[in-house]
Amino acid sequence: MAMVASTSIAYHKPRLSVVCRKKDRDRELEREKEHKYPFKVVEITPPPRCLGVRCFPTNIHCGESVTIEGQAYTVSAVTHRYQLRKGRYEPSEKRLDVLSTGRYILNLYLDNLLDKPRTHARIWSYTLCAQ
Repeated sequence: MAMVASTSIAYHKPRLSVVCRKKDRDRELEREKEHKYPFKVVEITPPPRCLGVRCFPTNIHCGESVTIEGQAYTVSAVTHRYQLRKGRYEPSEKRLDVLSTGRYILNLYLDNLLDKPRTHARIWSYTLCAQ
């Protein structure tokens, strides 16, 4: 009787990890482009001025700083408008209302002055009435 010895050698392919940075960068750029949508940008200082249509991320919010044509602006309102078509609401316009950064800070300061309670005036009038 002849015995057959099987000599099976398990062949494992080595796992190589190839990192192609250029493609990764391209993918990241594509992802960023995919998540950016066109917004109509309007500077709301009187008189309102249209700054054109620009692409921004969908999660842009009030108070965020934006640079357009070398000028710094701060977002003061984000508006999504919808239109009723064939029984469904469909997005029709996305709009950013912006102010120059200096004007935005000045408006915040002036609003803060109006919101402060006048404790000194109340104390002064109380002391005058008490005497």
